Amino acid sequence: MAKNQHFLIVPASGIGARMKGKIPKQYLKLNNGLSVLEQTLETLMKIEKISGFVIVLAEQDKYFSHSKFAQNSKLLSIAIGGKRRFDSVLAGLNSLKSVAKNDDWVLVHDAVRPCVAAADVENLITQLEQNPTGGLLATKVTDTIKQADNSGQITLDRSKLWQAQTPQMYRFGVLFEALENVAKNDFSVTDEAGAIEYLGLKSLLVEGCKSNLKITTAADLALANFYLSANYYEN
Repeated sequence: MAKNQHFLIVPASGIGARMKGKIPKQYLKLNNGLSVLEQTLETLMKIEKISGFVIVLAEQDKYFSHSKFAQNSKLLSIAIGGKRRFDSVLAGLNSLKSVAKNDDWVLVHDAVRPCVAAADVENLITQLEQNPTGGLLATKVTDTIKQADNSGQITLDRSKLWQAQTPQMYRFGVLFEALENVAKNDFSVTDEAGAIEYLGLKSLLVEGCKSNLKITTAADLALANFYLSANYYEN
């Protein structure tokens, strides 16, 4: 029996409005000379089990063609992103239709998480190997969390709370169905796991490193440079 393949989708069509920079944040340069997106791919392309990847870009993107990964042997296709994240991921899935089987795996990873540890991704792949649906990297919440509204504040039980990260990894067929369901019904979701929940399915949480941060502000970029320079993200 043929082994299931693992494909990677990297949504990179955002404009990074909150960063207020002149170029999208995925193309900002890190201290090591790589762009945020290049550092992300540098790590993920070293993982043997990932057989190919799709990059999802904005229609007017003028940066990726100059990247060292534009001619990478594992690059399967370039898809055009949509207005919302799930639109972009769905575009990536559509571009995989000709090569992916329903039981194959798709890892979706934020372009602006350059400090992801290869060991965490490999552990995610191992932990989900026999899972019928999939799951994601996440970290346990250690701070006290408050839920506030007009009636006051509630302290939540942090022992039950996790912070979602990426990659989020699901069977190709299941993820396609989940995102098409979201699109059809105009549901509001912020990640793949949220779309999976609308199908009544559960995701396995696999603990990752807190250094796998998502770059949103200039302070995040500085922190990413620290993690990368100290090789902290590899631990």
